[in-house]
Amino acid sequence: MRATDWCLSSAGAALVLATSSDEHHPAENMADGSSETFWTTTGMFPQEFIIGFPKCVKISKVTIQCYLVRTLRIERSVSKDPVGFEQCIEKDLQHTEGQLQMEEFPLPDFQATYLRFIIKSAFDHFVSVYRVMAEGTPENT
Repeated sequence: MRATDWCLSSAGAALVLATSSDEHHPAENMADGSSETFWTTTGMFPQEFIIGFPKCVKISKVTIQCYLVRTLRIERSVSKDPVGFEQCIEKDLQHTEGQLQMEEFPLPDFQATYLRFIIKSAFDHFVSVYRVMAEGTPENT
């Protein structure tokens, strides 16, 4: 079975929560599949967003395309509601002056109904997230 990007709104993903709101750069931009649009934070850290999947999925890799993110934590939940998160990974990202950061996190196949991304710190007062991708297959339930 071919892997699907479950973070796309066209795959049924929903942005359940975002701690910053900007009418010109809304959180939904992270799920539109375009590297031309983005979500921006409004300063102060940590910042976070939660993406919900239409069903429980088995994730094999998570990728984030962002700018000025210093420390990122990714957590998952298998609950029907966005609660009971457990940490999957936390990493300090490389600063790439004038270029987008593209960070891949190969993960052992694990189930998730929600992913929470926590931006713990940044290289500046604001960060932007262009795309989030979670490759995987539907869980046989």
